[in-house]
Amino acid sequence: MTHHVILGAGPAGVIAAETIRKHAPGDSITIVGAEREPPYSRMAIPYLLMGNVDERGTYLRKSPTHFSDLKVNLLQASVSHVDVATKKIAIENNESITFDTLLIATGSHPVHPPIPGIDSAGVHTCWTLDDARAIMALATQGARVLQLGAGFIGCIIMEALTARGVQLSVVEMGDRMVPRMMGPTAGGMIRDWCEAKGVEVFTGTRVEAIEPGTPLTVRLSNGKTMLADLVISAAGVRPAIGFLENSGITCLLGVLTDEHLQTNVRGIYAAGDCCEAFDKVSGKTIVSAIQPNAAEQARVAALNMVAFARGKAPAADLKGVTQINVLDTLGLISASFGDWQGRPGGEHVELTDKAAGRHLSLQFKDDVLVGCNSVGWTEHVGVMRGLVEGQVKLGEWKETLKNDPTKLMEAYLASAQSQNAWSGAQDARRH
Repeated sequence: MTHHVILGAGPAGVIAAETIRKHAPGDSITIVGAEREPPYSRMAIPYLLMGNVDERGTYLRKSPTHFSDLKVNLLQASVSHVDVATKKIAIENNESITFDTLLIATGSHPVHPPIPGIDSAGVHTCWTLDDARAIMALATQGARVLQLGAGFIGCIIMEALTARGVQLSVVEMGDRMVPRMMGPTAGGMIRDWCEAKGVEVFTGTRVEAIEPGTPLTVRLSNGKTMLADLVISAAGVRPAIGFLENSGITCLLGVLTDEHLQTNVRGIYAAGDCCEAFDKVSGKTIVSAIQPNAAEQARVAALNMVAFARGKAPAADLKGVTQINVLDTLGLISASFGDWQGRPGGEHVELTDKAAGRHLSLQFKDDVLVGCNSVGWTEHVGVMRGLVEGQVKLGEWKETLKNDPTKLMEAYLASAQSQNAWSGAQDARRH
């Protein structure tokens, strides 16, 4: 019997297992997860901190018998190494698992910044249910909380912390908030918004040291010393792929895959936050750690694992990687798509209305919108994504948008419809 092994019990691992079971009813499937809880969503942790859901509300599948009903074996274990020659995975207690096909879907883990005292009691990441339990015990009404990092994840955590009524201070090394998603104007607007909501924000600032104690004493690079009942380290994440060292599986920033999500080793695939896949918009391989990517990559990888096990050609291709971030920071909606910083030789237009809390930045290469970001401009989010991902040729509408970036909807309707009509005619001609 074919044995499909999935490393990682997050959204990618779960969707892959369900897809394999649908297309290979008789095959054996094992999901290996390092945490003791049933598979859950990290994206639900802020809602747990806010009190909107309980722990069961974070579970990816609500039925307690979901996986046993599907005859999917859930194994709680840490993976230490993959041997591609023998098709064996080394796990804890000197045990091993053999596989016929393998999916690496181990996700990300938090970056551990090299700060003296970062391992002190009262300093936590916000990544696991264990972390959430520790944070809820300390982040009580009026508690002094210092958060290290104001990136995408940091801004989501911020919302949950303010809902708990803490006194929140945020320290960000970058010169603005969400520096990997927003330019200086947009990042500055998000900072102004947070400060107006009562959050103290220090940008261009590092935490230099944390002294243990109750409270913790935190020394900042701007000369300030702060007392904190809780420090949250949200300094970013990176693919959890250390166990693949010397395995022969090619890794760059993430596990490198082709359009079938297969690695350089036949029968071994990757999906989700640990996967580095080809992005058709930018023309390069990227790690894009968002759930829609994890879901689609898992589906494609699973179909191809079943095909591989049957000795058939790949059954599905990845159409591309979505570079999309939509963020709600204390009620302010911001978004970035594609190459929001622009391309060499490209053109750029932006429109800012600080009084209204609105900012729109568009990046063009030739007559295609290759990237954009926005603050407070929610009505255009779907259209921006459609233009960037569809690589829609704007033609004369490009000049219209350079003169008035708010005409995105009109440009999309006119250009996308004419492009679809053209490709429809081409298809008709071929047949």
